[in-house]
Amino acid sequence: MLAKRIIPCLDIDQGRVVKGVNFENLIDAGDPVEVSKKYSNEGADEITFLDITASNENRDTMINTIEKAADEVFVPLTVGGGVRNLDNVRSLLMAGADKVSINTAAVNNPNLVKEAASKFGSQCIVVAVDIKKIKDGSWEVFTHGGRNKTGLDAEDWIRRMQSLGAGEILLTSMDKDGTKKGYDLEILARINEWIKIPIIASGGAGNLEHISDAFLIGKADAALCASIFHFNQYSVTQVKEFLRNKNIKVRI
Repeated sequence: MLAKRIIPCLDIDQGRVVKGVNFENLIDAGDPVEVSKKYSNEGADEITFLDITASNENRDTMINTIEKAADEVFVPLTVGGGVRNLDNVRSLLMAGADKVSINTAAVNNPNLVKEAASKFGSQCIVVAVDIKKIKDGSWEVFTHGGRNKTGLDAEDWIRRMQSLGAGEILLTSMDKDGTKKGYDLEILARINEWIKIPIIASGGAGNLEHISDAFLIGKADAALCASIFHFNQYSVTQVKEFLRNKNIKVRI
């Protein structure tokens, strides 16, 4: 079994780390460079930066912040928010990102994923998918930081992104985000019946069991966490020790 990854997520708004519930009611959680250094030192496998208002405000993501973080942090960085074209992808990679996350732009122009994967390699391209369960029991894709409905079925969309060359899927349950009630294990397990690329669980981690459930029940390849780290409920080190005791393989 490949080692499971623990990935702290830094939602960035106006240059600060923030965290909310269901994508709303944001609370300040610190300076992104200092926060990322802390998680790197604790043993994070990767760190994800998401500029959560860039797409809605139609602006590029925070290049200066990524450059500073890349100089200080020695784990892979994934960066998303405001990525609209190949030039944006190139700029982020040149600034120090190891992977670029594409969300809203993938919905607006699915061929961007194909073009980016072809030019920079699938290993650099993460497609972020924000989903919410709807009345018929399926999950719908949302864009612009969870503000806009798309009418797209989540499973169909992920299949399409995989076929266009996405290297990973970052799947965030808007229903679970920030609630600390656990990941959406139902959709994770369903997708993992057929997906061929890694899937990162996001939205809902509130305790150590939630993270182990994402791996043991949801079959995720990585777990993205925010609130439990930002507000010092657990450290990355504590999470990994717990997972090892559950016989879940993690990097030391």
